[in-house]
Amino acid sequence: MRLLRGYAAAREAFLARQPLEQTPLPERMAAGLRSIFGVEISPHEAVSRILADVRAQGDAALLDYTRRIDGAELATLAVSSQELEEAVRQTPAEVLQALEVAAARIRAFHERCRPSGWVDFSSGLGQLVRPLDRVGLYAPGGRAAYPSTVLMTAIPARVAGVQEIIVASPPDRKGRVHPLVLAAARIANVNLVFRLGGAQAIAAMAYGTATVPRVDKICGPGNLFVMLAKRAVFGAVGIDGLHGPSEAVVLADDSTDPSLCAADLLAQAEHDELASAVLITTSEALLGQVERELEHQLSALQRAETIRGALERNGALVLVENLKQGVELVNLFAPEHLSLLVQDPWPLVASIRHTGAIFLGAASSAALGDYAAGPSHVMPTEGTARFTSPLRVEDFLKITSLVALDAETARRLGPPAATLARAEGLTAHAQAIEARSDPNGATQGKKALE
Repeated sequence: MRLLRGYAAAREAFLARQPLEQTPLPERMAAGLRSIFGVEISPHEAVSRILADVRAQGDAALLDYTRRIDGAELATLAVSSQELEEAVRQTPAEVLQALEVAAARIRAFHERCRPSGWVDFSSGLGQLVRPLDRVGLYAPGGRAAYPSTVLMTAIPARVAGVQEIIVASPPDRKGRVHPLVLAAARIANVNLVFRLGGAQAIAAMAYGTATVPRVDKICGPGNLFVMLAKRAVFGAVGIDGLHGPSEAVVLADDSTDPSLCAADLLAQAEHDELASAVLITTSEALLGQVERELEHQLSALQRAETIRGALERNGALVLVENLKQGVELVNLFAPEHLSLLVQDPWPLVASIRHTGAIFLGAASSAALGDYAAGPSHVMPTEGTARFTSPLRVEDFLKITSLVALDAETARRLGPPAATLARAEGLTAHAQAIEARSDPNGATQGKKALE
């Protein structure tokens, strides 16, 4: 991990961060692209080619890319209801219970967050809140299964009242979606599940095929290729945001347990070689302790190679003079996860402007938040926490404004509105307004045109 001493050095390093798609790919990913496409190709070019092929060829392209990328020869793209039920039966009872506990927490949190419409008859104004008709959710797969992501996306959609929810998740080499993902889909009352991963899954949901219905919005996290695909299809469909590889910043002082600090960094680095894990601390002693703990704990972890790659690539240990400098660096980085492992975290909250979620104190680990705290773990990355929010019920709702003015209000507002319309050169607008606010307005407007 890089060691950055002082606020200035850290600020310079954070400002120099390149967008994910502009950073060199790990060799494993680059080799995979060469193998799939037979030529040297960038992630942007690969995603563009996949989107174009799926749009033109539909299911045939989906089956072809699933074979080439996932190594699976599929007979069908859709997962049957029998497969869903069998996945539930195969899931150990304690895992099912854990999924149910998490689902209840997620549902309770989002039910409290659901906005409601309103009508004010005195002003003649109001707002309708309507759910989207159909949404597509992406649940990552491949080197790990994410049933938690199914819960964290599908449950807010159900709370919002979405009529139809479909999930896409990559199959293994035998063409099977991980049974825990299927069990979570059943618990979350998902309508359809498809054996689809990567950019091809995003293309299928955005454009529709003979088998995969076109959705109104695509939500969920994913790797670089999923993120690039979501960006490319935005406009054809809505997206929740660009949720790339995981990010974690731990802000700590000399009261912090170095073993917990290291554990939180390792947990988020575990997701992906492109993940970011950063410690910002006021304690030089803690830096050395955490370095030793990282190495000690890493040796016993199953995904040690992935974690080590992430720490070497995007890990950093930052020493600052005080917590105020630390908070300023947090706002500059705008991380997905922020853990406040300091003696008194609450006074810092008011100064933290840019992060997906704040985890206060040792008991509130970001890893626990990934599963069962309640808020969705689908959160902004790549600095987008500066202007966007975690996945929430509102992502599955749209607003319709109501305007129901009485005649007196229309007469009162008409003259200034018509004045503005004429100032903009829109005389038809002015005429339409004056026809209602003044019985002679339409005639006057006609004469003005003559």
